[in-house]
Amino acid sequence: MLPPLTIKGHTLSTPIVQGGMGIGVSLYPLARAVAAEGGAGIISSAALDRLLSKRNGRRYNSYEAAYEEVSLANEAGGVTGINIMVALVRDYMDSVKGAIDAGVNLIISGAGLPMSLPSIARVKDTALIPIVSSARALKIIIKRWERQKYRPDAVVLEGPLAGGHLGFQLDEIDREENRLETLLPPVKEMAQKYGDIPVIVAGGIYSHADIVRFLEMGADGVQMGTRFLATVESTATEAYKQAVVGARKEDIVVAVRPASPCGFPFRVLKQSPMYLESQQGLRKPKCDKGYVLLKDEEGKFTRCPAKLEENARDYFCICNGLLSAADYNPEKEKPLYTVGTNADRVDRIMTVHDLMTELKNAS
Repeated sequence: MLPPLTIKGHTLSTPIVQGGMGIGVSLYPLARAVAAEGGAGIISSAALDRLLSKRNGRRYNSYEAAYEEVSLANEAGGVTGINIMVALVRDYMDSVKGAIDAGVNLIISGAGLPMSLPSIARVKDTALIPIVSSARALKIIIKRWERQKYRPDAVVLEGPLAGGHLGFQLDEIDREENRLETLLPPVKEMAQKYGDIPVIVAGGIYSHADIVRFLEMGADGVQMGTRFLATVESTATEAYKQAVVGARKEDIVVAVRPASPCGFPFRVLKQSPMYLESQQGLRKPKCDKGYVLLKDEEGKFTRCPAKLEENARDYFCICNGLLSAADYNPEKEKPLYTVGTNADRVDRIMTVHDLMTELKNAS
């Protein structure tokens, strides 16, 4: 039996946190199903306003979308959370506030260091969990949060084998010192130094044996994304799921050119239609969603390298590509498929119940 994991009074009977995969892969059906099996079911806040607007036929803002999706996930009980990316600057604060007001159990935040997270809203019973890639990053967050009279309730240590955005530069991904097994001991030591903060490891974890191995190394729990992507309850498109099932090792790449406009290395399937189109310079840059926009000199959200004509081969439009992978606008934009490094091992689509049963038990 895998041991339970308690984070700020919220107890998982199984120490498995489902990764918050955006855009639109991790919505309330997946989060609710994982929570019902004793894990932590996680929603992704990315583009949630547009996804709910399409689903329900009325306009949502980021606060309303986070509030409603968390409320739906909470209806069946268990532990639920939301992943809110720091890189989504424009919608970050409203997503945090909406999730907290809806009674979310966990907020997991990465793609940048969530320095101001404890000050955004009164957190009540919500656990705040940063994502880091080193002990140094964890110490920086702890010191900054202490000024806000808060300490992380847990931490996710994400190694370089994860899907989506990575907390490492391209030349750092394959270094021995950046393997998850190498990163864990100093992060665990730092977490214990500042109050025995639970450490959840992520990136490249696939099986029950992997979970047991990291727990024996000192981790308190694991976070897994790609395996939950290929489930019945995942809201990824059927084409996306089948692309994962059919993936080979050589199909999984860290995108360099084109790359994510967020500035982080980004792991994808190279057969992703938007990736291929951008790589060939066939896609005309445009920006009509704007989730990763940064402020210009006047303080307005206008800046994104993927908008510029001269960058057509260098960046893909991550907002549109991931929305299309969630069936939002596939007739207008090609989809972009993100995966973890073990996607090639996925050979079928399973229910969450069957997957959790497999992960809980030694085969």
